[in-house]
Amino acid sequence: MEFEDDAFVLSARPHGDTGVVADLLTAHHGRRLTYVAGGASRRMKPFLQPGSRVQAAFRSRDDSQLGSARLEPRGEDISQLFDSPLALAGLAAATAVVQGALPEREPEPAIFAAMEALMSAFAHDAVWPAVFIRFELGLLASLGFGLNLDVCAVSGSTDDLAWVSPRTGRAVSRTEGAPYADRLLGLPPFLLGHQAAVVEGDVGMGLALTGHFLEAWVFHPRDKPLPPARDWMVERLQRSGLL
Repeated sequence: MEFEDDAFVLSARPHGDTGVVADLLTAHHGRRLTYVAGGASRRMKPFLQPGSRVQAAFRSRDDSQLGSARLEPRGEDISQLFDSPLALAGLAAATAVVQGALPEREPEPAIFAAMEALMSAFAHDAVWPAVFIRFELGLLASLGFGLNLDVCAVSGSTDDLAWVSPRTGRAVSRTEGAPYADRLLGLPPFLLGHQAAVVEGDVGMGLALTGHFLEAWVFHPRDKPLPPARDWMVERLQRSGLL
């Protein structure tokens, strides 16, 4: 079996003296583990960093085997992010969440497209945290765990939605949820419409929302914690005053 595809590097670990096993998110063939000969070389290390965009030519005897791939860099490398510790923390969190959440070999073109948008947003520290939250919402939806944020689960109203049930992932209006506010998750207004501005407190609220459902519905059933890289990103955002 042979095919070529665009991909983002999620991780790479040494294998043998000179090779690596790379974990890739491909555009059309899902998440793929593959052996890269010479991946530990000085020439290849720069584009085997998490988040790097590559063109991958895969080859294996059948789809059940690890196989190998020849990689070539595509587009700009991630060195443009090296001056922003916040962006690097976000990049590490995104690749770790995708790697931990996605099964292998299941095509996820929507997640690949969302990763492209997030990578572009990392150039702007004031913008990417909100894009990251939408990215995680899209990841949940692609895995079959989309949240219903359009209508109040109690009244059916679409007005003044302010909370989300931590059990069902459905929105609740401010009035209906007020008596149970200490048991509900906050719903930042910018998630209710593309025109809503992101205001102070929204990013922290949004990350708590997506983090809860990723942990409860995706990672906990697999006996995994949320990736430490995501916790580290949240800590960095807190220290920077962006939460």
